Amino acid sequence: MTGQTTAAPRGGTFLRTAMILQTLALFFQASTAGLLLSSSRAYTLHDYGSKVMYGAAMLYVLATVLAWRPGGGSPRPVLHSTGFLVLASAQVALGIAHVASLHVPLGVVMFALSTLALVRSLSPRPLLRPAARS
Repeated sequence: MTGQTTAAPRGGTFLRTAMILQTLALFFQASTAGLLLSSSRAYTLHDYGSKVMYGAAMLYVLATVLAWRPGGGSPRPVLHSTGFLVLASAQVALGIAHVASLHVPLGVVMFALSTLALVRSLSPRPLLRPAARS
């Protein structure tokens, strides 16, 4: 036999859904942040969006734990999602304190990291591993 098949990770659909929700919530936050420059009503949307974004970050941690635990794979995704939740906590604290000089750049970094994680999870991975040559 020239290759070995690997099973798809369990919880992959839930994990991808959580990542999509998180990325969309961050995009919504970026959109409403831009609206803050021209509309006073955008503050309410940005405030509600922050709660959804934080909930999505917690859901992402839950999804990575549920995908990791049954299979006993690498805990790296759990560490990444937990780190992201720490960033989200800092983002919320900076937003409440109105420290825009740190709040805005951190939001850009979070959106980039979330998009990168989403793209990596959606990219096709080979199902066959090449056999070791002797």
